[in-house]
Amino acid sequence: MFDKFDLGELGKVFEEIQEKAKKLQEESEKKTFTAKSGGGLVQVSANGKGEIIDIEIDDSLLEDKESLQILLISAINDVLKMVEEDKQKSAMNLMNPSIFGSN
Repeated sequence: MFDKFDLGELGKVFEEIQEKAKKLQEESEKKTFTAKSGGGLVQVSANGKGEIIDIEIDDSLLEDKESLQILLISAINDVLKMVEEDKQKSAMNLMNPSIFGSN
């Protein structure tokens, strides 16, 4: 069963996967994701690392602390979900059969 098992070839495949993973991570980190809540009253942006990089709050919410908190939580959760979905999509792309060649 393993008589044609080539460790050198396996090493090449792993190197290709590592290179592709590094490239996908670099591309993902450059992305910006933005989520809005309250019809756009609150807008939160995050980078591909999941770091919040910008928050915009409509002035009308500055007198309503409770609504502001709710809308901030909602927008932050939404943007972090976007980042996570992008990471999962990138991981699935890593498993693209084309990197293993065709036999």
